[in-house]
Amino acid sequence: MAETLTLDRLIKNVRVVRPHQASVDRLDVGIKDGKFSQIAPEISPEQAKEVVDAQNLLGFPGVVDAHMHIGIYQPLDQDAIAESKAAAMGGVTTSLNYIRTGQYYLNKGGAYKDFFPEVLALSQGNFYVDYGYHIAPIAHQHIDEMAMLFEEYGVSSFKIFMFYGGYGLHGLSDQQNLFLMINKEERYDFAHFEFIMRQLAHLQERFPDRRDTISLSLHCEVAEILNAYTRLVTNDASLTGLRAYSAARPPHSEGLAICIAAYLAHETNCVNINLLHLSSRKAIEAAIAMQTAFPHINFRREVTVGHLLLDVDAPTGKWAKVNPPIRPRADVEFLWQAVLDRRIDWIVSDHACCAAEQKASSQDPDNIWLAKSGFGGTEYLLSGVYSEGTKRGMSPNHMAELLCWNPAQRFGLCQKGDIAVGYDADLVLFDPDETFVVHADESPSQQGYTPFEGMALTGRVKRTFLRGNCIYDQGQIVGLPNGRYLRS
Repeated sequence: MAETLTLDRLIKNVRVVRPHQASVDRLDVGIKDGKFSQIAPEISPEQAKEVVDAQNLLGFPGVVDAHMHIGIYQPLDQDAIAESKAAAMGGVTTSLNYIRTGQYYLNKGGAYKDFFPEVLALSQGNFYVDYGYHIAPIAHQHIDEMAMLFEEYGVSSFKIFMFYGGYGLHGLSDQQNLFLMINKEERYDFAHFEFIMRQLAHLQERFPDRRDTISLSLHCEVAEILNAYTRLVTNDASLTGLRAYSAARPPHSEGLAICIAAYLAHETNCVNINLLHLSSRKAIEAAIAMQTAFPHINFRREVTVGHLLLDVDAPTGKWAKVNPPIRPRADVEFLWQAVLDRRIDWIVSDHACCAAEQKASSQDPDNIWLAKSGFGGTEYLLSGVYSEGTKRGMSPNHMAELLCWNPAQRFGLCQKGDIAVGYDADLVLFDPDETFVVHADESPSQQGYTPFEGMALTGRVKRTFLRGNCIYDQGQIVGLPNGRYLRS
């Protein structure tokens, strides 16, 4: 008599990569009702409605890309479709997106009680991967709305862009109140940041059982330093392209901002602080120094795949303009050493699709100062980390910690980040031996270019499963956009 069908899908012969493990073991993985149900060396195929042979490919947990921007340069509902397809191509099954009021995104100011329901309505039915949002309190009124966002929508992660008060998104600007769509009497400054931190600390006190997942993320650059150095650099004809942009936003601006943010966190007892997209040696060293100075603050440190793969001599030039800037090779190698030394907590894409016609100036297409900031890259996150990390002796298990487990834990996604019974059946089948050359026209992203163009990477996503259902298979997106909104 045939065994009772107890599994919806059985994936056999997977070399399972788990965080916090020392080995990669060949196992069978059983899935039921969107969860990992059985994991064992040998599971009978008679138990399953469908059997997939993974043919000894590596099996990573679904990647949690904890830093993306959906809808920044394109309409949100359209961007969600295309860019979540790109995420699935890269093995990403969870997209956590930074969003704010002001110019770009929905191009609206006002209260989040009106703004965020619209964000969710535009998101629903348009993501191929599961998704959540980090929110930036821009106007003073938003500080009072943080508790509402947490209680009603499960938003536990908030953000500060430290340079926004006195410097533009793409360069020098004296129109910041118009850009942020706040009243001319308001200031997006250190005092505003302090009051955000005090409100977050109050939330942590009110909800002690959720305290560990209520956090504040900071883009750490100081506007006054950026303004001064941009003026200097634009008058120096010897500096051009990415090298000029890096010099205009110097690493010590990152370091100074980190020190200010850390002291404010200490002053306000805002204990969970995420230092985003650290790009330089000085930024890392400042972050480590602040951890020593304020051991009671639970700092987390983030780097991006762009800052790990690119340097100021990247041949793609303006396409790699981003904030904070791509840095010289010495900084890149310092970031990698910090990764290997376990001084980095997670790696992300900072994906912000900016189409070619928006990215470069039509009048002066090679002018770095006129180019928009940001680029996509979620589809190359796992491959990029694997390709370069393996060269440096990084284990797949360590990669799973940084790409899956650590961000899931920090942001309260307790069903994500591991291949274990009871977790969401998010799984990436990955060929560690396949080498491919990055070409933008092979990505479903609407961007149309990539700063990684022509780069050879070793290690490629073959299939991506979201809650047990295949959403990417051998170069093709499959199924419907059934991503779910995640409350932390």
